[in-house]
Amino acid sequence: MNRRTFLQVSSIAAAGPLKALAEQPMPMATLGKSGLRVSRFTLGGYHMRANGEENALRIIRRALELGVNFFDSAHKYNNGESDVALGKAFQGAARQKVLLMSKAQLRDRAGAMRQIEETLQRMRTDYLDLWQCHEVTTHEEVDKIFGPNGALEAFVKAKEQGKVRHIGFTGHADPSVHQRLLDGYDGWETAQMPVNLVDKHYLSFIDSVLPNVRRKGLGVLAMKSNAMGPITRNKIATIEECLRYSLAQDVDTVVSGPETVEQLEQNILVVKTRQPMSRNEQQQVLARTHKGPFGSGIERYKRKEAGALHPVHQDGEPV
Repeated sequence: MNRRTFLQVSSIAAAGPLKALAEQPMPMATLGKSGLRVSRFTLGGYHMRANGEENALRIIRRALELGVNFFDSAHKYNNGESDVALGKAFQGAARQKVLLMSKAQLRDRAGAMRQIEETLQRMRTDYLDLWQCHEVTTHEEVDKIFGPNGALEAFVKAKEQGKVRHIGFTGHADPSVHQRLLDGYDGWETAQMPVNLVDKHYLSFIDSVLPNVRRKGLGVLAMKSNAMGPITRNKIATIEECLRYSLAQDVDTVVSGPETVEQLEQNILVVKTRQPMSRNEQQQVLARTHKGPFGSGIERYKRKEAGALHPVHQDGEPV
């Protein structure tokens, strides 16, 4: 930490419990070839709504106060209630201050088109800034997306119609699935994937697909910096280490899902006042985390190792 950053952190501490956090500038980035200017912290859409609508609205409004301009959701999050909460928070002129993202998990054209219409209605908006093909897990799903009357046709059509400004895809089970999506269509503008300090030890997105995504100019949204909780629960690393490591990779923003305003403030404090990990710090952390535990028992959303008994986590399910 340099002297200026130290003084900023000290100033915040002296002002009370994160009272002056809003005065600190939010780091920004350009989201690849989409050209969108996004906050380096994106508010994740599932967890912020997990404890009810009023709690979600408090988190959303505080995030906006703290400089967050990018808000994540998905059609299936909390049975659509995450979309609804964002719609209530950003009515009228407030909509123009933010970038809204949602996702569709159906793989056929008609189903995906129905989901974008429902999302727009729930969010009370005429368009999304980013719409992503959600949680693509298997190669069979890729075949459906790219096949006749597949979801890709809906994504292209929705963009032509102005219902979405930019399109992308997400997934967390297998980097080879991401690679097929990347290779199969040049019109994608973003990719969202797990980026954390145990990823390199099993089915690594960071080592395999992330460099290829960047070579094609796509924006990168990092997710699961805490592997949905097991990294901190197993005392593998702290939240600060998780965020600083993820931000040190070749990503534009980290999507993180706090469940309380306090968690949100703690996360943004790290993003605003702590530097991403240096190369030396990363090497030290990776040497430590390589001792275990890692693998699909920690990253439960990834394809399981042979013989593993744990259930595979699906995006939008309770942790």
